[in-house]
Amino acid sequence: MSALHRARATTAPPIDPPTAATPAEPASPSTAVPRTRVSAAWIGVCAAALLFVVLIVFMLQNTGSVEVTFLWMHGSLPLALALLIAGVGVAIAAMVIGTARITQLRRLSRRN
Repeated sequence: MSALHRARATTAPPIDPPTAATPAEPASPSTAVPRTRVSAAWIGVCAAALLFVVLIVFMLQNTGSVEVTFLWMHGSLPLALALLIAGVGVAIAAMVIGTARITQLRRLSRRN
């Protein structure tokens, strides 16, 4: 241990233990509202609605036409639509890879 560390260790003021606060009264089982699948679905629907509002605003702000080339196909379409198609393609690819991995893990767990 260096002299600097020893000096800090000897000059540091002692740390007082925190005072114990009185615990709050837990909610009685009759007044607590349980979380259900319906409440989770409601939160999901609200989140999806907010996401769709943001998506609609994005699409309305990006209506300019862009030239798109894919393999042998050429064309022009609005920028927002091109980005939406690309995003859906990525989501489908992620779902396929995720499904393959989940299937692999389920088969592995059934063997054991």
